[in-house]
Amino acid sequence: MINVGQIGVGYWGPNLLRNLVSNHEAFIKTIVDLAKDRREYVKGLYPKILVTDDVRDIENDPEIEAVVIATPVKTHFELAMRMLNAGKHVLVEKPMATSMSEIEAIANLSQLKSRVVMVGHTFLYNPAVRYLKNLIQRGDLGDIRYIYSQRLNLGRIRSDVDALWNFAPHDVSIIQYLLNEPEPLSVTAKGMDYVQTGIADVVFLTITYPGKVIANIHVSWLDPQKVRKMIIVGSSKMAVYDDANENKIALYDKGIDRMAVLGEHMDYDSPTSLKYNHRSGDVLLPHFKNEEPLKVEIEHFFDCIKNGTPCLTGIQHAAKVTKILSRCSAL
Repeated sequence: MINVGQIGVGYWGPNLLRNLVSNHEAFIKTIVDLAKDRREYVKGLYPKILVTDDVRDIENDPEIEAVVIATPVKTHFELAMRMLNAGKHVLVEKPMATSMSEIEAIANLSQLKSRVVMVGHTFLYNPAVRYLKNLIQRGDLGDIRYIYSQRLNLGRIRSDVDALWNFAPHDVSIIQYLLNEPEPLSVTAKGMDYVQTGIADVVFLTITYPGKVIANIHVSWLDPQKVRKMIIVGSSKMAVYDDANENKIALYDKGIDRMAVLGEHMDYDSPTSLKYNHRSGDVLLPHFKNEEPLKVEIEHFFDCIKNGTPCLTGIQHAAKVTKILSRCSAL
């Protein structure tokens, strides 16, 4: 078994801890949190786990081999570097860091220490997203034309990051994964701060990729509805991924096809001889095995540590996401 420590059991931390405890590859030795109420919460659920308020209890423990970091974004870089320096494998919640210089420093230290570093882009372990990936790879959607996503909610408002860095890493990560990690041609963003000065509450992010592919991402914590939706428009079919719906994927056999007709000069290729067929076929709601993405993510982390399996959301993927988000300012 792999001895594990976790730093942070706030908003997302309890979900990570629950999956760590239920994983047979892991022994959870130490939990650290600065807040007394969070420490008491863990003690009440898991009385056999050591719970402290000092990161050094994990950092200086030679028996702890892997560390999960679920703390505020501004602490990710420092804690990841400290744990790597202590010779530990690291799984850090998204984003791994907020600048390319920090990502490069983590990458260099990870290589020097021969340790796995992974970022918690959980949606890449979602069966629905993997189903979408297979659709695109098989060519079922045809040529990808554009992608747009909405990640909206009323709250939870944060002061340590804006809506772009809080929500958009998910969507950028998914889009990069679906498109095989391309290098964008351009990245632009427009946002506005309404509640807290200098912290964008709503952001519209546009990414242009080679091959005339564009992606638009709308994120907000000032929206009346909870929306977790992504639409992929291809030349043959279109797919809707709605994470808030029981049917996560809907595949639409819809599109507009150009049809050549015989022109007055016996030609089929003249632009003036084209007509358009509005195709509206069946809607498929595919069935696939549903697993908790976080459970799959934790299993993958331990697989990378024990077997050297290439990390799906390792430093290279984290660097791509961070580079895209760093290329624009929401305000």
